[in-house]
Amino acid sequence: MTPEELMAARDRLVPDVVAEGLSVLFCGINPGLMSAATGHHFARPGNRFWPVLHRSGFTPRQLIPSEQEELLRYGLGITNVVARASARADELSDEEFREGGRLLAAKVKRLRPRWLAVAGITAYRTAFRDPKARTGPQERTIGDTRIWALPNPSGLNAHWTLQTMAEEFARLREAAQES
Repeated sequence: MTPEELMAARDRLVPDVVAEGLSVLFCGINPGLMSAATGHHFARPGNRFWPVLHRSGFTPRQLIPSEQEELLRYGLGITNVVARASARADELSDEEFREGGRLLAAKVKRLRPRWLAVAGITAYRTAFRDPKARTGPQERTIGDTRIWALPNPSGLNAHWTLQTMAEEFARLREAAQES
């Protein structure tokens, strides 16, 4: 895609992949420009979401972004904290995160997944006003939905390797199977 096409994508919404009663509803921070341009979550080459999802055992093979609807077959879905696309998450304001958290909580109450998995600890902390939150299961719930804060799968998050990220996602998968 050309830089012009990516910039034009800023105003496009990436549709949620959701259904009622999912096992896990994954929640990205916000769509990147590539996701907005394609309409597919975690579409940027180098984003580790799809490889990590497979390595952690959530999917039997590695899906590609255009296959995102297949997640529903596995009881999984995807949404975002903030709907607005941007080149980088640091372009979002705290107000956008807090409003996104409010809208996300309403969506979770309506869909009632067993787990909400927010892929980005800083986004979770800001959206839910929980500055001391750590990666892993959270004390907070939304109705009966438990929450798990995951590392951001962006390639910019070099602190987490593909392996350590897959291990954290696998912990969530095991918890989801037990609940």
